[in-house]
Amino acid sequence: MSPNTATAIAHPNIAFIKYWGNRDQTLRLPENGSISMNLEELTTRTRITFDQAFSSDIFDLNGLRQSGPALQRVVTHLNVIRGIRGIATRAHVMSENNFPIGAGIASSASAFAALTVAAVNAMGLEMSEKDLSRLARRGSGSACRSIPTGFTEWYRGNSDMDSFAVSIAKPNHWDLVDCIAVVAAAHKKTGSSEGHKIASSSLFQAVRVADADRRIDRCRDALLARDFDALAEIIEEDSNMMHTVMMTSRPALFYWEPATIEIMKAVQTWRKTGIPAAYTIDAGPNVHIFCESKALENVKHRLASIPGVKEVLVAHPGSGAKIV
Repeated sequence: MSPNTATAIAHPNIAFIKYWGNRDQTLRLPENGSISMNLEELTTRTRITFDQAFSSDIFDLNGLRQSGPALQRVVTHLNVIRGIRGIATRAHVMSENNFPIGAGIASSASAFAALTVAAVNAMGLEMSEKDLSRLARRGSGSACRSIPTGFTEWYRGNSDMDSFAVSIAKPNHWDLVDCIAVVAAAHKKTGSSEGHKIASSSLFQAVRVADADRRIDRCRDALLARDFDALAEIIEEDSNMMHTVMMTSRPALFYWEPATIEIMKAVQTWRKTGIPAAYTIDAGPNVHIFCESKALENVKHRLASIPGVKEVLVAHPGSGAKIV
């Protein structure tokens, strides 16, 4: 295989209905389905070069050469993709993010979506969106949701073949905005991959999973109908349920900071006064506050006044992963 290069970009996504816990850790088959929104302004750009002159895989993240678990996770995913083509050629992967990584803003989702699309293209393979989503899932579960465009739903499925994400609404379907209140940009001590492994140690996980289809249906209906109040109610309920599982796992995972709780309480108070705002929190301390665009400046101003909020990132519904 002669040197081949490709560059792809992908966006992280924020889940309305959360993915937490796997039935199969290797295939990353989820305990339940989920629904999310890609975040246009936040981007991972990944360039990959396959070259027989390389004696090993190389991974540079934001200009820093990686080793240990970070490198191994990329190598493992590349091995899956190389296996499809039946080659062993090593690669140099260069990836850059314009947002904090490992802080609950789904950096692994955009990272493995971009890596998958770039690697498949560089190898000269042609894949459907469904198969790209399935393949990205192997690197990071939520990466499968960053492959399609806009608002996406990840089907739980029964096997590797039918667990993938599809677009259920285009980015322009609804003028929602995600205001990400950054209260801590540092890399979290316990990553999502480790959290998924201990989810079943919580007695609440079985209850959360058993109720997932109801929450998915309510969320999808609210999203398609552009019913903000209904969306707010279900995404906050779902977020609270996931963090209940985290806090009652063994060992317990406490991702929230004091400012996290202040924001959650404030958002619910704002909504009672007529401001269309709702919160959701991934595996980290930072809070995603959804609002309609008409309320954006008001919400940003209010968030900036809360002690502990270091920065507010703004993202609109985003496109899917693609070659650039």
